[in-house]
Amino acid sequence: MKVLGISFGTKNGTNDSMCMEALMGAKEVGADVEFIQMSALNIRHCTGCCACAKTLLSGKGNMCTIKDDDFEWLLDKMLDADGIIISDPIFEEGASGLFHTVTDRFGPRTDRGNNVIGTKIAQETGGKIPDHRLLKDKVISYIGVGGSDWGTRVQCEHAMHALTPMWKVIDNAWYPWAKSILMEDDKLAEVHQLGRNLAEAAKDVEKAEYKGEEGVCPHCHNKLFYLEPDSTKAICGLCGMVGEMEIEDGKTKFVFSEEQLEHAHETLSGKFIHGEDIRKNEGAFAELRKTEEFKIRKKKYTDFITPTTVR
Repeated sequence: MKVLGISFGTKNGTNDSMCMEALMGAKEVGADVEFIQMSALNIRHCTGCCACAKTLLSGKGNMCTIKDDDFEWLLDKMLDADGIIISDPIFEEGASGLFHTVTDRFGPRTDRGNNVIGTKIAQETGGKIPDHRLLKDKVISYIGVGGSDWGTRVQCEHAMHALTPMWKVIDNAWYPWAKSILMEDDKLAEVHQLGRNLAEAAKDVEKAEYKGEEGVCPHCHNKLFYLEPDSTKAICGLCGMVGEMEIEDGKTKFVFSEEQLEHAHETLSGKFIHGEDIRKNEGAFAELRKTEEFKIRKKKYTDFITPTTVR
């Protein structure tokens, strides 16, 4: 059983320590542990070219056009692990920029639904079968470390990373006012237990259950919602289900119809629905780009100005 710890904080900083504390807990219950310090890696931003999705859904694997950074090495380490612990500093109330970059690079390339479809297409056409590890269940836990109480987006943004490959989130903790957390034994004990929980869950992924604090969404444990003005309509910011916000016994309650479960973003049914929508939209856009009117409109902008570059 392999448990990988990844710290997105400064070298030898608080996030490194929290990640290692959790790894100590994981090791206590039998895990082989490994630690990665993200600041030592070169991870380039996703360009949004969609080449990974296009090759994947045409039976040619899921290649990325970016070849000169450390992402492939990082992804291999993550796919090889049975469980992952991520410690991340809170930036502007949410996840760090580097964490967002990694999440973006996961993108459609590691999407469970896309890989199910891509594998089937490759098998039928004799193409390149995607890495089988992308279809393997995995457990993951997140730790958000903040210097103040500004962190209301971080749990949702962390869990968004797991949503793409459909990895099971076991714990999703965040600690406000955490500059002195190394001196707070109760908090260290929680982080230590988070590591133990993750390792125990990795022993039997099928039976693994969420151990974190209860959220407002009863399906994905999220607390962040998109609320429409002049309405009680609400959209879960994580699983995307649409429902209503109600007040019951003085508590906020998110209520949705059972059919919404088929649309949840971290389910295969929801991914297939989304994938079909994207396929139709991309197909229509590809045809639109061939028209003279589109070319004329596009030329207006390319002729207007050229980008300034670094010399």
